[in-house]
Amino acid sequence: MSKFDEKVALYQEAMKGLGISFNADLLSKVTKGLGPSIYKKDAETVSGSDAKELATVKNNFLIKKLGLSDGPKLDNAIASVMEKMGKSNRNKYRAIVYYLLVKELGQESKY
Repeated sequence: MSKFDEKVALYQEAMKGLGISFNADLLSKVTKGLGPSIYKKDAETVSGSDAKELATVKNNFLIKKLGLSDGPKLDNAIASVMEKMGKSNRNKYRAIVYYLLVKELGQESKY
């Protein structure tokens, strides 16, 4: 099993643990889109309580990568995803956060 496949399997297990149903193919595509960041401990996770980190998610992923317009809809989607991931969950994997944002905002066609 490649390192990439191991990461995808880790994210799938984490989603099962959170009780979140998922499309394995879409999760794999979103994970691939993150490139080498999934192999770096600090870059692999998102801090749900760090406003600067959440602004980065919004600007770099939602606006630049997905081409969405800034507005309250994006902030609400991020808040909703953070709620699903759980405030006490220390392992908010970036791939899962981005996957849930894609689903929340109906952007599956971008992948």
